[in-house]
Amino acid sequence: MKLIFANRNYSSWSLRPWLVLRHFGIPFDEELVLLNGEGWQENIRRKSPSGRVPVLVDGDVGVPETIAIIEYLNDKYPAKGIWPSNRVERAYARAAAAEMHGGFMALRDNAPMNLRASHPGKVDFDLVADDLKRVERIWGDLLSRSGGPYLFGSFNAADAMFAPVASRIRTYELPVSDVAQEYVEAIYALPAFQEWLAEAVKEPWVVEQDEIDILLAKRDAAGHA
Repeated sequence: MKLIFANRNYSSWSLRPWLVLRHFGIPFDEELVLLNGEGWQENIRRKSPSGRVPVLVDGDVGVPETIAIIEYLNDKYPAKGIWPSNRVERAYARAAAAEMHGGFMALRDNAPMNLRASHPGKVDFDLVADDLKRVERIWGDLLSRSGGPYLFGSFNAADAMFAPVASRIRTYELPVSDVAQEYVEAIYALPAFQEWLAEAVKEPWVVEQDEIDILLAKRDAAGHA
């Protein structure tokens, strides 16, 4: 199999299935495509039916969309424990992952993933407070049930879905509870995450739409136009 993914530093959706593949020891090849440069969008469209990444290629099968990739891997490797084995816990895990997949737009828009950066205080907390409150509720409820360090005890697909949120909390030093902060630390301690992070910080490319200094400057200019 091969995973086609974008810049490690910025691509939150690429990070998620990559963590699942690496953590669960599933062999795969990698193909990196860039989110900037001349013709980058056309290049992605040639490789992805949706025009977006990531895409999992398995023989003549091409699976776009992170959730679909994770489900495909779960079906192909049912013994890996990608989702919890318990039916009720599996339902809770899928519900949390689905909410992450479809929500938290304020957090995404105002605090883009940027693994190699440190931008404390640059995110207007009022803009992301509701999303953070909901994230903390999800994490707190699941961690209280499981005892941690991950949402269902051991790392699984639900944790992979929330890993980019953990990175945002650290990059922008967003104020969260001690329980949430401990979970962020657990995500960062995961060997697969550390491997991704080590490569992300070495990337030379700059994607302007995911750099908060550039975003804030553009918004300020638009406000004074």
